[in-house]
Formats: sequence, C-alpha cells, structure tokens
Amino acid sequence: MKIAVLTSGILPVPAVLGGAVENLIDYYLEYNNQHHLHDITVYSIAPPKGTPNSDTSHTHYHYIDTTSWWGRLKRHIYVQTHKSVYYNPYIEYFFYEAIKDIAKKEYDIIILENRPGYAVTVSKVSKAKIIIHLHNDLLNKESKNAKEICEVSHKVITVSDYIKGRVETIGSNIPITTVHNGIDLERFYQATPIDRKTLGFKNDDFIVVYSGRINPEKGVKELIQAFTQLKDYPNIKLLIIGGSFFGNTKGTDTFISSLQEESKAITDSIVFTGYVPYKQIPSYLAMCDVAVIPSLWEDPFPTTILEAMASGLPIIATNSGGITEACQGCAIIVEKLNIVNQLTKSILHLYRNNEDRNKMQINSKKYSDSFKKESYSEQFYTEIVQIC
Repeated sequence: MKIAVLTSGILPVPAVLGGAVENLIDYYLEYNNQHHLHDITVYSIAPPKGTPNSDTSHTHYHYIDTTSWWGRLKRHIYVQTHKSVYYNPYIEYFFYEAIKDIAKKEYDIIILENRPGYAVTVSKVSKAKIIIHLHNDLLNKESKNAKEICEVSHKVITVSDYIKGRVETIGSNIPITTVHNGIDLERFYQATPIDRKTLGFKNDDFIVVYSGRINPEKGVKELIQAFTQLKDYPNIKLLIIGGSFFGNTKGTDTFISSLQEESKAITDSIVFTGYVPYKQIPSYLAMCDVAVIPSLWEDPFPTTILEAMASGLPIIATNSGGITEACQGCAIIVEKLNIVNQLTKSILHLYRNNEDRNKMQINSKKYSDSFKKESYSEQFYTEIVQIC
C-alpha cells in the first residue's frame, strides 16, 4: 500500500531533535523497512543542516523548508495572510505546503499524527482513507468540527484507553482502538550508568529523577516543593532532566528560571541538567533510584513512564490520564489533590523501605516487556490494514 504520514509539524522526523511522537513514528518506520511492508512517504519539517539522508526503498521523506531564508520568507508571508484555524499559523503553514503536495499524489492511506483538525482539508484533496493517530486529548465532544472530522476519517488509533474514552464522547460510529506506545527497550536494558560524580552526586546518595519537558502542567514545581520538606535527609537528591522544549539547548525560559529560584533553599539537593539528547537518557536513568512523573494535567500516556520501567526504577506517579494503564504493580499512585505532601510521603516511603523498592524494581523491568517498539509497530500496522 502507498501510505502518507503527516507528522505534527513541530519537530522533524527522523527524531534528531527528540520528541515522543517523533520517536514513535521512527519506530514504525524502522519496522516497515525491516519487514518490507508498505511504500511510505513522510511529510515533516526539514531537519537541521547536515542530517544524513534517511530515504530507503520503502520510506521517503518530503521535507517542508521552514529554516532557510526562502523557507522563512514563505512562512512569514503565509502567517501574515492567513488566520489560524486549528493550531497556530506556523504549524498551519507546514500543513498548507504538505497538503498541496498530497493533492498531486495518490495514496491508499493518510495517517494524521496528532493533528485531527486537518482531516477535513485532506479529505477534500485526496481519496485516501484517513487514519488519525491521536497522542493527546485533541478530539472530543468539545473539539471544533469533531463530528465532521469523524465523518471524513476511517479510524482513530489512540495511545491510551483514556484518550479513546475522550473520543467516544463525540458519539460517532468511527472505529476507535488503542495501541499503547512502545520504546526501544534494549537501549535501556543495556545502558551503562553515567558516573554519579560527574553531576556532583555521591555513591550513597538516593537519587530521585524527573525526566521530560519542564512545563507547569508537568508538576515539576510541586516536586521541588516536596523536596523542600526533605531537608533533614541530605542524601536524598533530585535530578531534573530536560528543558521547556525538545532540543532546546539555549539558556532557560521564565518558568525554568522560577524553578531554579524556588530551589535556592535546597540547592545542594537538586541538579538541573537542561536538555539531554534522547540517546543519553538511558545512562542517566540507570544511575537513579526512583522516577517521579508528577503530572498535573491528564497525561495521555507518557513514554517517560515506560523509560523508567525499562530502567528498572520504582515509580511515583499521579493518577492522571493514561498513566495507570502502564505502571500497575511498579508504582505508587498519588492523587493530584495535596500532591506536594503526597510526593514527600511517597519518596520517604521508598527511601526507607528496601523491600518495597526492590519489588517495584523487579516489576518495572518485568512489565516493561509489554511495551516493546516491535510489538507497538506490529499492532499499529495491523490496525491500519484492517480498513482496506
């Protein structure tokens, strides 16, 4: 089959700048190349200069230039002359250019990665069957044109049952199925821990790690506040890995600056790494003792929880979105109400209870096996071919 993949228009594919959605696309493209399944064209923003050509006999990349002077000029003209319809004009410029090319081609299936709002536009220029791969809560009864989007689409694949339930609020007859995210387990199973001393930690420190984007809805501020209640435990440390945006290695934003200000009272207990390339994440996690996912929003199905599981870490996570679909048996689940005290209590529990911690470590590794990138990709393609 001839398949077009419309990426999100934010980060490039291949995922040279990171991004959970982009990594997941890479996994199913890799599987497609290995098994010679389909002829796939990927529409993506252009990667940084010097990125090797990733075209294969089964995968082709159509890049939308948004970084050269000509690409920036075209995008600027578009932004100045068009109103934002669904997302923001910069993303919409990407889709405008991508859909122009799709209109000239013949595809059997078009996959919209986390951009359901463009299903109607795509349906007007192509006879292909449309599949929406939904990573976030972007299609529900409150969404703009939700029923029309469902009418022109042929299937919705969601990353969690939580997101599936949100789509079901529309009351459409469109098939909806869940394919849980997967990760490259071997990358985490075989990781060599980085030397703790390079980050200023001691060998006997108890390291709690947060890894991911640093935004208010991720609960990092509340995690730092929990640590202010742990002053009497000087060897409990907090490692915060990430920046405000994938691939952002330049300085800090206002929110991160506010977190650093908040942590001044316990500066000896907290290390901010800034952005870390995805390939290095397994080695960072391998040196830690506990992972915390303190999401304040309804987190759909964070791959960070799978990465912590594959690293054999006990987990503390909030009862939000699709989180509990992954980590039963290897996590302490806390409610978002009174989260600061609950995080403090849970960290102390795992610090003091080796037996509980060891059980959760074993379960993390054991249950992570359900989220292989190969199983994810196989199930993803099975769902796709069912509509043909």
